[in-house]
Amino acid sequence: MKIAGRTFVVSGGASGLGKACVEDIVKAGGHAAVLDMNTEQGESVVRELGSSTRFFVCDVSDTESIGAAVQGIVSWVRDTGKPLGGIIPAAGVGRPGLILDRNLNPLAIDAIDFVININLRGTLDLVRQVLPYLAQSPTDGPDGERGIIVMVASAAAFEGQMGQVAYAASKGAVASMTLPMARDLSRFGIRVVTIAPSMFDSAMTAVMSDKVKQGLKKAMEFPMRAGRPHEFSSLVKQAIENAMLNGVVIRLDGATRMPSKL
Repeated sequence: MKIAGRTFVVSGGASGLGKACVEDIVKAGGHAAVLDMNTEQGESVVRELGSSTRFFVCDVSDTESIGAAVQGIVSWVRDTGKPLGGIIPAAGVGRPGLILDRNLNPLAIDAIDFVININLRGTLDLVRQVLPYLAQSPTDGPDGERGIIVMVASAAAFEGQMGQVAYAASKGAVASMTLPMARDLSRFGIRVVTIAPSMFDSAMTAVMSDKVKQGLKKAMEFPMRAGRPHEFSSLVKQAIENAMLNGVVIRLDGATRMPSKL
């Protein structure tokens, strides 16, 4: 699968891991549809990277918002002549909370819904709405490939910590649907890969306290630091270009295994 001459849809594309993916896609000769709720950051990305990008305001927890963005993307693709090549649903949130606190209060259902609606439902909804158009893209290479979906899970999908029940549930679901989605889409020449990063520099980790960050670093083997966004996007690029990567969840964590408590 070649990046050059193709359009990739990136949610959460105005910052963090998503923005790094947009930058690497453009650098490789591709086009990127940047989906985000932050208009200021989204427009800044377009000013920085130029006409190979287009910003679309999108709330991935809202089906109609996704639908409007997808229609805008389809129109843009028609104008540029750069067919769809993939979907990278990188929008995500984390809202920690114990399932039952010391006062015997259960985790609020609104907090659970907030995380699930963006991390899981938003991922699935964006993918399902773009897929009918991706499945009509011209094939590429001897294998007849049309494109790829690169989803984002987390190390919390495997060893979530205290207070991460909702987050781990959302990311564990993303990891578990990778293989069945790959099987569903194999007939269309569309691959599915999921990346499960540990702590990376992003808007989500920026709000962590220094105590939490230091605790996480103690669980790291090598390198003992947070991952950098372009270390994530370089793996996304490899997933796009390597046709044998399919139906797999790849941990990107420097051998980190999260402890129960920090």
